[in-house]
Amino acid sequence: MTIAPCYLLPQLPESLAGLAELALDLRWSWSHVSDTLWQHIAPKLWEQTHNPWLILQNAGGETLQQLAQDKDFIAKLDAFVAEHRSRLAQTCWFGKTYPHPPFRQVAYFSMEFGLSESLPIYSGGLGILAGDCLKTASDLGVPLLGIGLLWQQGYFRQSLDECGRQIELYPYNDPTQMPVTPVRDAAGEWLRLEMPFPGRSVILRAWQAQVGRVTLYLLDSNDPLNTPADRGITAELYGGGPETRLQQEICLGVGGWMLLRRLGIQPDICHLNEGHAAFAILARAYSHMRDHGTDFPCALTATRAGNIFTTHTPVSAGFDRFTQELMTRYVAGASEAFGIDIETVLALGREHPEDRREPFNMAWLAIRGSLTVNGVSRLHGAVSRRLFQPLFPRWPEDEVPVTHVTNGVHMPSWDSAEADALWTTYCGKSRWLGDLKDIETDFRKTADADIWHLRSVARQEVIQFARQRLQQQLAATYAPERECEQAKTALDPNTLTIGFARRFAAYKRPNMLLSDPDRLYRLLNNPHYPVQLLIAGKAHPQDGAGKAMIQQWTQFIHHYPDLAGRVVFITDYDMLVAEHLVQGVDLWINTPRRPWEASGTSGMKVLVNGGLNLSELDGWWAEAYCPEVGWALGDGQEHDTDLAWDQQEAQQLYRLLEDEVVPLFYHQRDANGCPCGWVDKIRESMSRLTPQFSSNRMLQEYVSTLYVPAAQLLAARSERATVDGICRWQHEIRQHWQSVHFGELNVQSDTDAHHFQVPVYLDDLDPDAVAVQLFANGEGGQCPVLYTMTRGEALSGAINSHNYHCAVPTRHPVEGFTPRIIPYREGCLVPLESTEILWYR
Repeated sequence: MTIAPCYLLPQLPESLAGLAELALDLRWSWSHVSDTLWQHIAPKLWEQTHNPWLILQNAGGETLQQLAQDKDFIAKLDAFVAEHRSRLAQTCWFGKTYPHPPFRQVAYFSMEFGLSESLPIYSGGLGILAGDCLKTASDLGVPLLGIGLLWQQGYFRQSLDECGRQIELYPYNDPTQMPVTPVRDAAGEWLRLEMPFPGRSVILRAWQAQVGRVTLYLLDSNDPLNTPADRGITAELYGGGPETRLQQEICLGVGGWMLLRRLGIQPDICHLNEGHAAFAILARAYSHMRDHGTDFPCALTATRAGNIFTTHTPVSAGFDRFTQELMTRYVAGASEAFGIDIETVLALGREHPEDRREPFNMAWLAIRGSLTVNGVSRLHGAVSRRLFQPLFPRWPEDEVPVTHVTNGVHMPSWDSAEADALWTTYCGKSRWLGDLKDIETDFRKTADADIWHLRSVARQEVIQFARQRLQQQLAATYAPERECEQAKTALDPNTLTIGFARRFAAYKRPNMLLSDPDRLYRLLNNPHYPVQLLIAGKAHPQDGAGKAMIQQWTQFIHHYPDLAGRVVFITDYDMLVAEHLVQGVDLWINTPRRPWEASGTSGMKVLVNGGLNLSELDGWWAEAYCPEVGWALGDGQEHDTDLAWDQQEAQQLYRLLEDEVVPLFYHQRDANGCPCGWVDKIRESMSRLTPQFSSNRMLQEYVSTLYVPAAQLLAARSERATVDGICRWQHEIRQHWQSVHFGELNVQSDTDAHHFQVPVYLDDLDPDAVAVQLFANGEGGQCPVLYTMTRGEALSGAINSHNYHCAVPTRHPVEGFTPRIIPYREGCLVPLESTEILWYR
């Protein structure tokens, strides 16, 4: 049976065919060259939706015929189509940097993608990062595609009732109104997958969205052949209970890999954006088993080299876990999807593989199925090493195999038109398409007047947006007409404007500014140096504490009626709201409890627009901050949930605002009213931090430090003999490790060196299968000191035993060194592929 497409493309006159090409490429979400076309066709709909595909879907036949006769419009359309095709055909950074591509394709798996408000299949930072990654891959020409789910409702939409309580709404995401099209097979039929589930098959439909040079493939279960319950698997993003979440993650990981196979796409790299997609590891290994006739251990050894796991979770409780009973139901009940027995699967997701009482942890599966693991900031890399250390017992925390690539944001998606023009003047139109090396130097030449003009215009625009939204919100709650009228003049375009927008959760401490309401009132209502505040954010539907924090803000506003024009809570925080806020506010505040903000990207988005940051020394700000670019909160230490410390930081926040931020904004003004000290800070922040925390730097770093090495490692395992050798090595290590031991250590020192010698008894292990090292902790936070010991003569009267020796310069204290034995094989990564380690005593 063939299920027909749920919609047809508009019947466009031949001269307007280019409209569909432009409307279906989400490049319009960051390249605004053709915006005038859509404004011309439907001004009101464009203003409200910024969705060219929706405009095209709603254009009537008479309108289209009129446009087809409009020579000026056709000339513009043809020029925009030509420019669009020319841009996509250009050789990009990747092609220039790697004329002989080191890998064919990266498949980027993510539970959510935030590309545009017209495609609402995201909830927050994780999805926005994924969307920015796809856009950047298009700009740089990196061969990358996305794999996700087409959510029928997505994340909830938010409104507030008359008492300031959050209300969750779940409007249907109509695919006919979103810039996606069905994926067709070779026969032209809509591609559908049959996912084996316990006792049944679930149909997954395949869609695609074009993101410049990159394709995003999306799966959904809303097929009429499915039961109502199965149609709802892809209904709500992060909705439902544990079983629904498990079903969603199977659809993403296993279904996503099945889709690639059906399309004939063989990615070298599977990049897992969080552990939600970790089942792709099993699906990939199963395909290798069938293709090459190997067993599962060899298939996993061969394929995990091409798997990269990016974790965004800063606390252990954030990892998805499933009970043994639930996992058994789905793995044993759909064995043809996984290809291996249930115990093998469950062991991969347990800290202690043999402990059947443990729940299945998706992060553990992701680590055991990947040879590259990274956090999303320098601090988060260190936090992740601590979180993942249980999988590497007896290994020092510093050697837990987790690196980091600090997040970045796609600057062309978040800059205002005025900011784009300023950057173009000083850094050129192609500034985000190359290696970024000249941007900092070039932007430092920006004149004070130009920067201050940018900020003045931006503040006016965000205030206009906030006024419109406030009027809509008040009307929706039947507020008195007097309040609706006052909303038209709320906020002052000459007042310092602070933004605070994020998910309302306890660890983000969104109410730190409310810890002393009277002091906040005085700060906002200072007659000479006033401050105004724009707030936005959602609380998870199940987070009662987060909802209470939102209501606390609305109660504060109502308690001080004269602040109605100084504090505005903007409901339904989404990409559109975020875009306006990060473009317009003067200062962005972020107050997470360190180290619970893995990276944070909202503050990065203000950089390109000349906004400054006042943030906790957590995530990206811990490596970005210096006094010349903004303000820091906290002492750089961890205080867990110490309420007394929260109060101290709240006092510090007030002091920073009162004594440093507000005076710098209003003082030191020149004859034209420009605050020179404030502008100096803006210039330093924009020039130094914007390229550093752009997704262009981020993706280039992924390519050079993670993708290329992973592809090389994968290629080195293309021969079955190589993989079989690694599996034999792993087996031999496990079999004989308990019998490996040291003899007595002997140390002698002279004026130049300490001479270490120790006997090592290897049982039946090949001496080349291990490395013997001298280890010392680094001093002052430095990396550990390691020396490889040399195998010497065999010990007489002992089997397979040798003396190992090493000379260490006397600058190192002798008592700091300890011998150890670790597994070793060329081309293998220890401890990811063999976690054993033996310490001397």
